[in-house]
Amino acid sequence: MGAGWERVAFGSTGLAVSPIGLGSSYGLGGADVERAFERGIDFMFYGLRRRADFGRGVANIAARNRERVVIAAQSYSRMASLVGPSVDCVLRTLRTDYLDILCLGWWDELPPARILDAARTLKEEGKVRHLVISCHYRPSFSQMIDTPDIGGIMVRYNAAHTGAEREVFPLLAERNPGVIAFTATRWGSLLDPRVLPEGEAPPRASDCYRFVLTNPHVHTSLAGPKDGAELDEAMAALDRGPMSDDELAWMRRIGAHVRADRKAHRAINLVDRARTALFGSATAG
Repeated sequence: MGAGWERVAFGSTGLAVSPIGLGSSYGLGGADVERAFERGIDFMFYGLRRRADFGRGVANIAARNRERVVIAAQSYSRMASLVGPSVDCVLRTLRTDYLDILCLGWWDELPPARILDAARTLKEEGKVRHLVISCHYRPSFSQMIDTPDIGGIMVRYNAAHTGAEREVFPLLAERNPGVIAFTATRWGSLLDPRVLPEGEAPPRASDCYRFVLTNPHVHTSLAGPKDGAELDEAMAALDRGPMSDDELAWMRRIGAHVRADRKAHRAINLVDRARTALFGSATAG
């Protein structure tokens, strides 16, 4: 691990996680997954796109160091009968007997009892150790945090989307759930020179991760590198460490400008429209 951050407790779950987590969806190959693990990144998220090479890298790590790696997988199933088979498929692919975390993905309200019961059954069977819920609609987090057996949440948080600071993070103290932040770069728009404010130094991707991780409520920031170079930049955040007050103010200026730029909204709107078509409900930005 770098000099800037060490592994941290994932809320009250008993897990310890690296500040940067790796997602499977964007193309990172197995060799780079294993290289990241040797560098200290031990949170592996088998998400929406379960790419085979990423899975092979995680399986190789698990075969040698299962107790040292935190493996999470995401289920988007709206049918309770498919939650278990989806997890069984992941376990076979990654050649492990259990998941440290099962994330119930993209719920903008508390999942129905049938979904929660299916997930709890997997915990009782020893196939899953902890449950997390991913949500875009911040007002729903209060109920999720207060639900028994929910060990963590996954929330959108970056320099352009800071609403969690007002609506989510103040709710965490009593139950202390684990917190996974996603889209630190706002799907790349915080790095896009076409929408950055004039006169401001452009941020690096590692700056976006540093902004997220400097908030003490975030335990791990999920990265989706497509190749080794993007992985190196994500890992640079670990060496560069927390942001100063001046750096935080700089990132907030950039975030506010990008959020107000209509061009920067296009990619976000496309993602949200696709999400609504698949899963229904509205989102809060």
